[in-house]
Amino acid sequence: MATVVVTVWVAGNWSAVWPVLVAVLALAAVGGAGWGVWRAHRIAVRQDQQWRANDEAKARELSMAEVDALSWQDFETYVADLCRRDGCKKVVVSGKSGDLGADVIGYLADGRKLVVQCKKYAPHRSVSSQDMQKFVGTARLEHGADVALFVTTCRSFTKAALGQAVRQNIVALHRDLLGSWVKGAHLETLIPLSGSGGGTARHPFA
Repeated sequence: MATVVVTVWVAGNWSAVWPVLVAVLALAAVGGAGWGVWRAHRIAVRQDQQWRANDEAKARELSMAEVDALSWQDFETYVADLCRRDGCKKVVVSGKSGDLGADVIGYLADGRKLVVQCKKYAPHRSVSSQDMQKFVGTARLEHGADVALFVTTCRSFTKAALGQAVRQNIVALHRDLLGSWVKGAHLETLIPLSGSGGGTARHPFA
């Protein structure tokens, strides 16, 4: 009955109803088209981000392959060069036995003393808590570091080593972060990322 009443009313007032009906249908069509465009845009953005992430990872890996080919002495020299590239001053390489964990020493642009421990390990290895503990014991007490940086070519720090780094304010740069540094990321931007990304959770440099 209600349907019949509505139908009769619409028929009797068609001149007033049809513009409204057309407007509603037009809005629905525009809304549907807009949603389709938005969805297509989001998909395109997501695909672009994925492509960039994969492309950047491949580029970093190509550079890391060159780093992997260095001797441990040349690796220390290379890290010193990266420090100089990013504005560090008075950068020197120890590169000898008995350096007490200070493979590279320099000063950041703001004057803070930087002490770097370099570990040239195979990618599949992890930095142990013993390695970290030795550096913790010397970086500040022996060398007076304002910023203590532990940089390695392997993919991760063990959970215990990373825990020590966090508690003792040691900047831990594993393979992922080193790869970004090699590709041009500034040291100052990497310091706050200590230990984040990569690690054992994901291996972009397989």
